[in-house]
Amino acid sequence: MDLYFTASTELDNGFDITFFQAVNTDATLAVSSMQVTLGMGSLGTLQLNETAGSKANGIDDVMPYAMQETWDRVDDVNAGDPSFFGSATSSGSIDYRIPTQEFAGTTINASVTYDPNQGEAAANATSGGLATNVPGTAYTLQVSNSGLEIGGGIEMLDDDQGKTKASGTENTTAYAKYSYGPLSVGYQEAYKNAANGTGLEGADTEVEMWGIAYTMNDLTLSYAETEMTVQAVSDTAVGKTQEWESIQAAYSMGAMTISAALSEGSNVAGTAGANYEETSVAVNFAF
Repeated sequence: MDLYFTASTELDNGFDITFFQAVNTDATLAVSSMQVTLGMGSLGTLQLNETAGSKANGIDDVMPYAMQETWDRVDDVNAGDPSFFGSATSSGSIDYRIPTQEFAGTTINASVTYDPNQGEAAANATSGGLATNVPGTAYTLQVSNSGLEIGGGIEMLDDDQGKTKASGTENTTAYAKYSYGPLSVGYQEAYKNAANGTGLEGADTEVEMWGIAYTMNDLTLSYAETEMTVQAVSDTAVGKTQEWESIQAAYSMGAMTISAALSEGSNVAGTAGANYEETSVAVNFAF
């Protein structure tokens, strides 16, 4: 069970402050998300991401679904993480988001996220780098008009410190979604150009996602697939491809929403023939 807490207030100058916290009770009251947002009107928005919640991490998977991402439950068995975009700069970071721009029916949103320490870099130190903090920066852009939304972003990590002939990790993503009445469809790709240097060649990762959802009054049905390939780094190695798919439904009755998902993963953790299935049911109440 998850618990969500929100609070907000308005300052004398018209700015507003919002606090949000999500608690996962299945993980011994572990905080899974927490942010403080300062809305500055025409000056834009600043958001402090104490635990997850950055704008970049918010577009890691934007496919239409009734309940959750295809990989959300299957990922519990360490199947891998196709939602890597924005995750490195999602905690202990700060966002600046421009005010929403409107021009000739087109809506434009953009953001920049800076994280002065995206991890204590223990792995970087053991692979020839310096035991130091690793900063990261992410940029996003989203444009929508007449039901079509196109967006993407780039995330750059300075995790090549102290390595010769090095290049830091660079994550990119791009997507397109279209909504027409009750129908929504989407397609998205993401790519991780892993860090290289000092005899270490990182294994790059490529992700492809698509989804479709249909809403009939209070009922939403969806189907989506995700494929992730961790590329080989030598002539003798073989790339590892994992696949996820999920059929979902959600029904709302006033303040209560009942949702369910049938999720399946194949080649889990890059192991050929390792499959995983899970049925999820959730009941949410809004007060």
